[in-house]
Parts: sequence; structure tokens; C-alpha cells
Amino acid sequence: MKFFPIQVQEDTVAAVDTLTKQYSQKWDGAAGLDQASPLIQTVASNDLIFIVLGVSLVIWFVLLFFIIRVDKKVSKLEEEIEKSNVQETS
Repeated sequence: MKFFPIQVQEDTVAAVDTLTKQYSQKWDGAAGLDQASPLIQTVASNDLIFIVLGVSLVIWFVLLFFIIRVDKKVSKLEEEIEKSNVQETS
């Protein structure tokens, strides 16, 4: 039976710090937020979850409206078919 030595990382913060150093210039983009458009300021000031929630609610309401509209049209067509069947049988 062979045992392989396990190397333990001594400093776990070092791995996180490498990411911070690599992306630090990209995260500094929020410094010029004062000069951004009002839409960007709104998105940046609020949590993005509210924006996602708003968009998803709009999509759900449009789908609901479309389903109700199609249901009314189908109901109307069903009535017309029933009327035409009654006229043909008489």
C-alpha cells in the first residue's frame, strides 16, 4: 500500500488575493458612476434582483394576457362551430 503525501496550502487567503490583484482594475469601474446614465445609476444603486424580478413579472403578465386573448378567440370559434352544426342539422 502506497501513501502519497498531501500538500497543505499554508495560506488560504493567498489564492483569493491573486484574483483581487488580477481584477482590481476592472472593479474600479464603479468609481465613475456619477457620470453614467440614469438607467445605469438605478441598476447600480439597487440590487439587480429587483430588475430581474421586474422583467420576469412583465414577461409573465404578457404571457397571461396572450393566453386570455387566445382563450377568448377559441371560445368564439367554438360557438361559431356549434352554431354552424346546429344550422346544418336543421
